[in-house]
Order: sequence, then structure tokens, then C-alpha cells
Amino acid sequence: MPKGNRPIVLYPAYFDLGRSRAAGRRVAKKWAVESPTVEEIASAAKALGLQPEVDAEKAFPTSHWRHDGRVLVRADYFKTSILQKVAQRIKQSRSG
Repeated sequence: MPKGNRPIVLYPAYFDLGRSRAAGRRVAKKWAVESPTVEEIASAAKALGLQPEVDAEKAFPTSHWRHDGRVLVRADYFKTSILQKVAQRIKQSRSG
């Protein structure tokens, strides 16, 4: 399957300052935020031109009881760089 066909999944847990790396945080602490929402992730992804799709009822696998949702994006580059860009965008939007 060519790259870009499979969506990249972004869970709020990836950006959550309250989580450790072992608990699912995927971005550096300096880019993580308190209790990120799927709406914030989606608007950051939209601002980056990633055409986000919100899956509001989904849960992060390790905390399956918390249905925080997830955001699906399509991109031709690596997930880690997308995570970083989205995280920086969320951080900027919160700081004003």
C-alpha cells in the first residue's frame, strides 16, 4: 500500500503532559499540554493542512475506558514529525 493511503492516528494521550512516555505520551514534555482535546488536535491539524477527521467515540488502547476520541490525518511524511508539528501548534494556540 503506498504511503499516504493509511491515515495517521493522533490520540490526545500523545500530547498529554500528565502522561509519561510509558503511559503513551509521544511528544517532548516541552510541547505537551494539560488535558489536550480532539478539537484542539483537529484544529491544529487543519491549520497544518492535514484534513483531519475526528473519531469522537474512540479510546486510546491502554486507557480503553476513557473515550477521549482520536483524530485521523493523511500525510506523506513521518508520524513523529506530524506529532511534533501538531503539538507545537496546540502549545502556540494555548499560549495566545
